[in-house]
Amino acid sequence: MNPRLRCLLPLFALLITVSSAELEARTVYRCVRQGTVSLATAPEPGSRCTAKELDDNAVQTPNLWGSMGVFSGTLYEREQDGQLVYSTRNLPGSRPYLKFTVATPPGEPAHPGLGKVSAPRLNMYSKEFAAAARQTGVEDAWLRAVAHAESDFDAKAVSPKGAQGLMQLMPELSKEYGVTDPFSSSESIRAGARHLKSLIRRYKGDLKLTAAAYNAGVGAVTRYGGIPPYTETQAYVEKVGALHERYLQAMGKRIAERPAE
Repeated sequence: MNPRLRCLLPLFALLITVSSAELEARTVYRCVRQGTVSLATAPEPGSRCTAKELDDNAVQTPNLWGSMGVFSGTLYEREQDGQLVYSTRNLPGSRPYLKFTVATPPGEPAHPGLGKVSAPRLNMYSKEFAAAARQTGVEDAWLRAVAHAESDFDAKAVSPKGAQGLMQLMPELSKEYGVTDPFSSSESIRAGARHLKSLIRRYKGDLKLTAAAYNAGVGAVTRYGGIPPYTETQAYVEKVGALHERYLQAMGKRIAERPAE
């Protein structure tokens, strides 16, 4: 097995055998591009990469993602500068090499959301969404997309992680925004809109980072330098993005529109 590939595999909880004839330390690159993190055996063109040395004699392989989360993915192989390079990012010229899954530690707030990507439901709480949009400047279609993904418009919803109500706010966040009844649709929508406004400002209008932070928390986005590599969060970001486009179309708005900052 290529030594450059082997230095990635312990991170993916794959069983490997390290030959004593091989190098005692190898380099893995942690690369950030457009808010997402990848690992590679060589610096990725167009990404901001940091080299990390791995010691074969170490008792435990270091966690290069930042703080291990739940995720699955594909390891890709490509040629770069005349040699084979392996990366978790699908760059041009890459081919799938193997699929991997890393176990998740408990305690992370990330959740997939209770709603699915389906037809827009413009009749659900239309007055409440319109009012929250006016009060916060956050786009109506974006609020609806988040609510759809989070609870499927079920005001009494409770997630396995403890998120509550229409906008699936964690109890401590509800308290921060003055919510007295987490299952009140109007209170939940107002608080969710205020929280989204804060995140949109923090991430300068980047809706993917906004969705990631709404799902996994600001701390996780900060730790990873972008969208956390959690299965739940990555799926959630894609789901909200797809729903946002559908609500924009259903409401006769341009796809390019973004919530006000």
